[in-house]
Amino acid sequence: MRNHVATRFSGIEKSATYAVLELVHELRAKGVSVLDLGGGEPDFDSPEHVVAGAVDALHDGFTHYSPSRGLPELLTAISHKLREDSGVVADPATEIIVTPSAKHALFISLMTLLDPGDEIIIPTPSWVSYKSMAHLIGAVPVSAELSSENGFRVTRELLERYVTDRSKAILVNSPNNPTGHTLTPEEAEGIASFARDHDLFVVSDEIYEKIRYNRAEHISIAALPGMAERTLTVNGFSKGYAMTGWRLGYVAGPAPVISEVLKVQQHSVGCAGSFVQRGGLAALTGDQGVIAEMADEYAARMALIVKGLNSLPGITCDIPGGGFYVFPDIRGTGFSSSAEFAEWLLTEAGVAVMPGTAFGPGGEGHIRLSFATSRDVIEEAVGRMARALAKRS
Repeated sequence: MRNHVATRFSGIEKSATYAVLELVHELRAKGVSVLDLGGGEPDFDSPEHVVAGAVDALHDGFTHYSPSRGLPELLTAISHKLREDSGVVADPATEIIVTPSAKHALFISLMTLLDPGDEIIIPTPSWVSYKSMAHLIGAVPVSAELSSENGFRVTRELLERYVTDRSKAILVNSPNNPTGHTLTPEEAEGIASFARDHDLFVVSDEIYEKIRYNRAEHISIAALPGMAERTLTVNGFSKGYAMTGWRLGYVAGPAPVISEVLKVQQHSVGCAGSFVQRGGLAALTGDQGVIAEMADEYAARMALIVKGLNSLPGITCDIPGGGFYVFPDIRGTGFSSSAEFAEWLLTEAGVAVMPGTAFGPGGEGHIRLSFATSRDVIEEAVGRMARALAKRS
């Protein structure tokens, strides 16, 4: 029988992060004690006022389709948030779409911008789904390999090595998953000038912007001179507002492009959930104190895990600028690869982490650990790692 699966799936692997999560569940089902530092989900519950906003909407019978762009009141709130937080000006009526997750916003943005064969430059290490999304639409993801030697900085010089006559866009993520790096003003301007000079679009994934440390600045590329007309800004509620299961995000950009993105939205999902959008409205317009409290707790956990990892032989860990991941260098441990180290750690210590190679070129020699978990779990995980490494030496 002939193969009935589309060739676009050739070479695309299942999500590495979901694979680790599923393995953790399998081991726990067998009674194995596993501490999961591999996932990327806040351990906080969604804020009460957000839940109340959605519950009230349900009780009010707000269970029907919404406009495909999103609820007008939520679009207005997003427009206000973009202007106040990031300096990005976006007309709520024509330049924003509410989507069922930031992941969907990314996918429909790439589908709108890229034709088959077009290249999109992706500085790596990067989130596992960027490359697969590009492949699914027939585009070519080009990995611009960053280096830990300079803190995974994105430079114009680096980007110039990867641009070709088929380059159509560049995808940036700040704060970055997995490295935690946040763009500096110099980096952001370098990306912007590169995009302007080569007539490229920028897709800016800003999902971790609410979680930053040591006064790290959040810079939106779209706010820079000459970039509003060539940038799609993607964001959402999953990380900063602890709303992962709600699946709510948005994309903002120039009206002519957003009009085309809307077509993909209409012919794929139609619209985001109506009562879910009411929850998002409550998130943006309600008390932001709880968001700051979560960010403060992440900062405390970050300090704890960085200190703990740096106490382990052969491991060095820099302080991230944002997000809830650390990306320590494990090359001093003597393992041949990050995948080997991650497998050994799970088997010998019962600690689940992500190998750096899951995030593309530049990730080898590193592992990603999430500190979106309790301080007790972090301390126990570091202790298990210390004992396992001591037995090996």
